[in-house]
Amino acid sequence: MDARTLRNRRKLADLFAGPFPSHAIIMDPEPRENPMQMHGDFTRPELPLDAWLPLLMERYEERLRYHEALDDDSVPYFMLSTGTEIFAAAFGCGVHLYEDSPPSALARVTTAAEADALAVPSLDAPPLDRYFEMARRVRARVGPEVPLSVPDIQSAFDIAALIWRKEDMYIACKREPDAVKRLVAKCQQLLIAFFDRFLAECGEVNLCHCPIAWAPPELGVWLSEDEAGALSVRMFEEFCLPTLVELSERYGGLFVHCCATADHQYASFKKIPDLRGLNRVFQKPGPGPAIEAFAGQTVLMVAWTDEEGVNRMLDMARPGSRFLFNMPGQPLDEARATLDRLRERCAAAYPMM
Repeated sequence: MDARTLRNRRKLADLFAGPFPSHAIIMDPEPRENPMQMHGDFTRPELPLDAWLPLLMERYEERLRYHEALDDDSVPYFMLSTGTEIFAAAFGCGVHLYEDSPPSALARVTTAAEADALAVPSLDAPPLDRYFEMARRVRARVGPEVPLSVPDIQSAFDIAALIWRKEDMYIACKREPDAVKRLVAKCQQLLIAFFDRFLAECGEVNLCHCPIAWAPPELGVWLSEDEAGALSVRMFEEFCLPTLVELSERYGGLFVHCCATADHQYASFKKIPDLRGLNRVFQKPGPGPAIEAFAGQTVLMVAWTDEEGVNRMLDMARPGSRFLFNMPGQPLDEARATLDRLRERCAAAYPMM
């Protein structure tokens, strides 16, 4: 492992759970179109796994090239990304394939009785077995030091909302709440089984699926909690919060992505022990409410923004604010110039922290 990667590992570990080293900046490579994307993700059976390996290797090598050319805070890892459908598909949901976006699950159940009839799938169920087979092939290809990343991880409640037709599930939250909780518990059981096997079998790992970052796996697991925007605070704390707390306590922390209109859930998010990082797609009020809520407690992992957005957030920073800026892809020369400007801007902000 090169000295720069070791340095960046230490910095990110401290950013999330140690003395404040400085804000982190990760530069994404310039995105490239690939016609294989229209086939879905590699966990779908339309193409053999070996057909996907060149594309996955190309993505890894491009990230490695940017890491070697820039002095950003990235830790190179091998992305085994999927769509949101992977765990719902393991429960038997159908999958819809799009030409220009990731696949999505098709709801399988509409009633409490149908939800109760579902069994917790084993990790040998497709597409999870295919995911672990690809992980084995990639590990043989890249060696023992390269971290492998998880698929798209939705929370237990969010997986349940993919399996159970959503309009029916939300009615059931009022009329048959125990049935909803039973399905959520099954989804949680599958998630725990997946995390346990992934950690046991895959060697060096990165538990991040969104945005593009790295943290030591002992600091906790990462997931998306996007249904939070559709729930009241009371419903979120009844149906979602218990499983999030359980995962955080079991794995040493939690990192959450949430792209919903969920500013009203910040007080509830703060009840998650060791909430290490939060990635938000900010709604109309902008980043201010999140900066106010999480300064001194949780790193705000900021993606899909530009230099102006970074400068605005640094101007709004509170004592104790910690940011990880995951910048959108640019050609290498532009990325280098952007990084230099951001480094200078962050350095000027450090005395304010």
